[in-house]
Amino acid sequence: MYLRLATVATALLGLLSAACGDPSPTDLSPEHDVRHVPRPDVVRGVYVNAQAAGSPTRLASLLELADGSNLNTFVVDVKERGEVSYASAVPLVGEVGSDRGYIADLPGLLQTLLDHGLYPIARIVCFRDPVLAEARPEWAIRTSDGGVWLDPENNRPWVDPFHPDVWQYNVELAREALEIGFAEIQWDYVRFPDVSDSVRATMVFPAQAGRSWGEGIQDFIAESRTVLATHQAPITADVFGRVITDSGHSGIGQDFDELVRVTDVLLPMVYPSLYRAGNFDIPDPQAEPYRLVRTAMDSAVTRVGRVDGAVATIRPWLQAFTLGSTVYGPAQILDQIRAVEDAGLEEWLFWHPESVYPTGVF
Repeated sequence: MYLRLATVATALLGLLSAACGDPSPTDLSPEHDVRHVPRPDVVRGVYVNAQAAGSPTRLASLLELADGSNLNTFVVDVKERGEVSYASAVPLVGEVGSDRGYIADLPGLLQTLLDHGLYPIARIVCFRDPVLAEARPEWAIRTSDGGVWLDPENNRPWVDPFHPDVWQYNVELAREALEIGFAEIQWDYVRFPDVSDSVRATMVFPAQAGRSWGEGIQDFIAESRTVLATHQAPITADVFGRVITDSGHSGIGQDFDELVRVTDVLLPMVYPSLYRAGNFDIPDPQAEPYRLVRTAMDSAVTRVGRVDGAVATIRPWLQAFTLGSTVYGPAQILDQIRAVEDAGLEEWLFWHPESVYPTGVF
């Protein structure tokens, strides 16, 4: 396994050197350098989508939420569903038309976060990238009859998670984000599509080269960590909540025991509303956020302790949105925080797709 990792890492380093040259500040660098914010002793934060980050009014509201609270981190979209949030200098962004300009002044945003003592994490959605897949269909997941595979959920393509050019694109964006001033990279959708066995059987991965799904995801994260090591920034990965208790790659390429060896932080998404009745023997998981999160985190802590060579810490994504009959407000948010702390962990992030959070809770 380690020979394979070294070989792929060498190849990726060569690709990036040819495409990007030696690491240097991009054209987006501000007139004065944005200092990298040191990682807080305990990371506690919220997700800020690109539209909210780029809106002076919405950003001011989120900054007011954070000021004087226990929040010290904003997770900001760099790439979501293939859309790059700002005017990137990465050449492929211009070639495929993925720039959306939601954040007009990214260095200015990062300076504002610095001024408020906030740790900025760059969220990059990796393989659910229909913009890249449509512009470069030869890099997309294919079908057994030679066509481009389309996700049944939205009828749009994904890129092939094994493809080295896809890896290069995401790593270039991560490198640029770190050079501009982000302090940590968070890979999301660093997985294969979550589909039924019958749909999975129709998928073809031209760049697979004999690797398993789990090896593909593990290799990408490991190599990205190697290539970006000079920036001395944590490289982290979001994973499904079920990955904590599943064996193997969970049908999506995410193997808990392997990923805790190659990531600095692993972020299981333990949103109670996404669990089914009976999971963890809880009749209605969304109605019992403390019990669900506490059980999941106890399981994660125990499993990390059993893995030789584990380096990752656990930082869960928690639920601030309502989905179902239980309204998620301050009480449910506090229950989840208490569950994390009672499991012996300290770090957490909260997710709301619209980046709307109650005041006076954090």
